[in-house]
Amino acid sequence: MNIRTLLLTSALACSAFAGLAQANDTNAATQPVPYQYGMPLHVNKVISLTEPQTQQCKVITADMKYIGNAGKPAEITYRKMSDACSFQN
Repeated sequence: MNIRTLLLTSALACSAFAGLAQANDTNAATQPVPYQYGMPLHVNKVISLTEPQTQQCKVITADMKYIGNAGKPAEITYRKMSDACSFQN
C-alpha cells in the first residue's frame, strides 16, 4: 500500500469524525438546560419567555431563550407559579 494513500485516507477519516463531533455539540446546545438553585446565569439579552396557558393556580415549567455574555444563544427551563395565581384570591 502506498504511504500517500494511507495518509490521505487517515486525514479524511479524521475530518469525518471531527464533523460528527461538531454536529453532536451543536445539537446539545439547542437542548434546554433545567435551572438549579444557585446556577449562575450570564444573560445578555432575553429573546423569549414561554409558558403553558392554564386557568388553574399551579406550578408550571417555563422556558427562557436568551443570548449569553459570549454571544451564543441558550435556553433554560425553570419552575414557576402560573399567571392564573395572580388573579385568584
